[in-house]
Amino acid sequence: MGGWTQALILEPAFYAAAVPAVLLMGLSKTGFGAGFGALAVPIMALAVPVPQAAAIMLPLLAVMDAMGIAAYWRQRDRALLALLLPAGLVGTVIGTLLFGVLPGRMVAGVVGALTLAFLAQRLFFPPRADVPRPSRWLGRLLGVAAGFTSFVSHAGGPPVQAYVLPLKLPPVRAAATMAVFFAVINTSKWLPYAGLGLIDVRNMATSALLLPVAPLGVWLGLWLVPRVRAEWFYRLAYAGMFLTGVKLLWDALH
Repeated sequence: MGGWTQALILEPAFYAAAVPAVLLMGLSKTGFGAGFGALAVPIMALAVPVPQAAAIMLPLLAVMDAMGIAAYWRQRDRALLALLLPAGLVGTVIGTLLFGVLPGRMVAGVVGALTLAFLAQRLFFPPRADVPRPSRWLGRLLGVAAGFTSFVSHAGGPPVQAYVLPLKLPPVRAAATMAVFFAVINTSKWLPYAGLGLIDVRNMATSALLLPVAPLGVWLGLWLVPRVRAEWFYRLAYAGMFLTGVKLLWDALH
């Protein structure tokens, strides 16, 4: 026990950033305010390096993913998952190969710029009723982007939401599909993270200390999703993506 205690991150500034970050991630895991979860690692990275923040978050994501699957498994969209999941796993492989090669700021800047570009397109060229569904090739491309950015900084929400949100699924189905998608993607990260030396005593001990915070955001999101009207659900999703895009682009430029 003493060894684990000595290994913990004990700086108050870290927990001032980490607790809100974990709550935001938990809230977004249910699909409510989708996009906010991509802010978690950048917020935590105010106190620790991005790779360490991502490693600390990984065990917490496992708890959140388990809760999301338990609540939403039956409501998932199987056809959409069959399209997105293989692409997302390809993205995690690319992330493994490029981890440490691409600067974290470059990845943050690309994700932020693409997120804001998508929102601008939706604002200035809103979809009409006769517009067809987004193409499957676009879904695969954004699935790869989601897997890659999720591996690097758990910021896979904006790319995949750029494909899923225009489909206008019922909120519970959209939330369920994203819960299963990211549960599989996050599970696939464990072995690569261990191979990269990110699964160590200090990071895991700090994750254990933050563990009680993880379910709180998930419980709040699970309570809100079926009680919020669809139009507000999507407005909050777009708001989350906007804040995420601005934060990531800011991190890249500064």
